[in-house]
Amino acid sequence: MSEIQPQSVDLLIEARWVVPVEPHGVVLENHAVAVRGDCIVALLPIAAARAAYLPHETVSLPEHALIPGLVNAHTHNPMTLLRGLADDLPLMVWLQQHIWPAEAKVIGPEFVRDGVELAVAEMLRGGTTCANENYFFPDAIGATYRKLGFRAVVGLPVIEFPTAWAKSQDEYFERASKVHDSFLGDPLVSTAFAPHAPYTVSDESFERIRVLADQLDIPVHLHLHETAHEVEEAKQKSGLRPFQRLQKLGLVNDRLIAVHMTQLTDGEIAACAEAGVSVVHCPESNLKLASGFCPAEKLRRAGVNLAIGTDGCASNNDLDMFGELRTAALLAKAVAQDAAALDAANALHAATLGSAKAMGLDAKIGSIKAGKQADLAAVRLSDLETQPLFHVASQLVYATGRHQVSDVWIAGRRKLAARELVGMDVEALLTRTRAWRERIAEH
Repeated sequence: MSEIQPQSVDLLIEARWVVPVEPHGVVLENHAVAVRGDCIVALLPIAAARAAYLPHETVSLPEHALIPGLVNAHTHNPMTLLRGLADDLPLMVWLQQHIWPAEAKVIGPEFVRDGVELAVAEMLRGGTTCANENYFFPDAIGATYRKLGFRAVVGLPVIEFPTAWAKSQDEYFERASKVHDSFLGDPLVSTAFAPHAPYTVSDESFERIRVLADQLDIPVHLHLHETAHEVEEAKQKSGLRPFQRLQKLGLVNDRLIAVHMTQLTDGEIAACAEAGVSVVHCPESNLKLASGFCPAEKLRRAGVNLAIGTDGCASNNDLDMFGELRTAALLAKAVAQDAAALDAANALHAATLGSAKAMGLDAKIGSIKAGKQADLAAVRLSDLETQPLFHVASQLVYATGRHQVSDVWIAGRRKLAARELVGMDVEALLTRTRAWRERIAEH
């Protein structure tokens, strides 16, 4: 018999541990991931990989865990340029008296471009490879993600008052259609409808969104039940809780990405599970704005797909998904009054495959599996802060800092190499960021 010849691949990543996320809770020791083009072709023991493949490049990670790139399921990334502008204020005061006025004075394509680029740099250095974006000027946002080779779902904003992006309901929808069409078939950038929230979007707009989301086969990404005040105000105005209103309008389905969800009845949780709704938990933003506590473990146990997001830097104040998933796990235990709630494996699932599923991308990303896109992050676990090491998943969730992310790939392309950003001019970015700081501080 003739020997089987090794196959050519572009990249072989050999790691001390691989955490594939599916199968759930599994940690593989001394395994390798083979990548051809933008796809994972195999996950197998290092010795078998060396025999089976001839790689163009081999990356050895003897002290690292290789994980799927983290997926940030709710961001307002241009707002990175507003980081720390108006801290320690309640949501509506923060939003209406500080953030919206500041945005009105500076918002535009250049602000959006530079804010997204700053966010991408921060996310890559923290092991995040995909973001669910919700902000104005989605054309400029998507173009920036495309240019930087970062994966994103770009929100198509809808709100009932004029902004720098659109002046009327019809214009919001006309511009949404054009932006959606401009990214059709893009390998990294896709779209979702992003109506701001029930208190800023009319029934008529929601009905149009429902029809168009079905036609275009895209998600609907909105803030929902963020605070008790939001729910009470809606009940006084319409007699309906916001979730009930969305049910009546036909929007409670498997396209819905419901963000925050701090005020939920058992019936609403059951309805989310039955309809296939995804809930994005943003624990640090909710804590900082005193918005309330998402019942994350109750949702998970009911069968609701749970995702994790940071929210924007104006209310967090970072895009650190390692910090976020740790906070999510700890807060879930306190809220459920159960130390076993949202354990390490489930927290990591929410920040990867759960977030990918919310965005409709779980067939492409969120786990390390043959046929999926090679969106990967390497985390060095030899630092004294993560020693001794008994359980890899627990260490990743409860002890690891984003500074331990050494290398990142998106669609097989290296974006972070030994902590250095690839193809980004950091000094030029910092110069532009400081210029925005001066401009914003003038107002």
